[in-house]
Amino acid sequence: MPRAILTYIRAIEAMNRFIGRFAMYLIFALIGVLLWSSISKVFFNPSLWTLETAQFIMVAYYILGGPYSMQMGSNVRMDLFYGGWTTRTKALIDAFTVLFLMFYLGVLLYGAVSSMAYSLGYFGLEPFAFFGDLIATLFTEGLSAASEKIGYIERSSTAWRPYLWPVKSILCFGVFLMLLQCLAELFRDIGRLRGVEI
Repeated sequence: MPRAILTYIRAIEAMNRFIGRFAMYLIFALIGVLLWSSISKVFFNPSLWTLETAQFIMVAYYILGGPYSMQMGSNVRMDLFYGGWTTRTKALIDAFTVLFLMFYLGVLLYGAVSSMAYSLGYFGLEPFAFFGDLIATLFTEGLSAASEKIGYIERSSTAWRPYLWPVKSILCFGVFLMLLQCLAELFRDIGRLRGVEI
């Protein structure tokens, strides 16, 4: 395998391992929020923010932990036939099926970026152009000029009404990391087909 591919695999897996291990500890934040929710319902006035905060933490937990889970091989598989196959057959099937996953994640990423652009007040059909223009404006004209390009910022319709762009940005980031991990898995499977264990 070329050195660039080996470097890519090691870099992506190190990054996803670091982020995934950080995401594992979000379960404690989730437990803390749900514990406070239970205590406040019994002893005080119920907190408005606990349910949605718990949902946001759970989104970050599974979206950021997904690439690490895939890297560790702990994702769910239909093992009816797969377990009895040779390593080469598994690599061939994995290299083929990961392409479908990458297509699905590409569509999901486009939808997530569109949704995030909507949450920042962009109602057009070109979300990537919106973000490109926003980033270019930020670096050329500064923060105040970039903030003028942002429209009505979307908020939740609940009583607490938090902004939705932070959780949507985590979704975009997590799906992008998953795509990078899928590409690393594809390279790893191609290596196995060539007889090289990476």
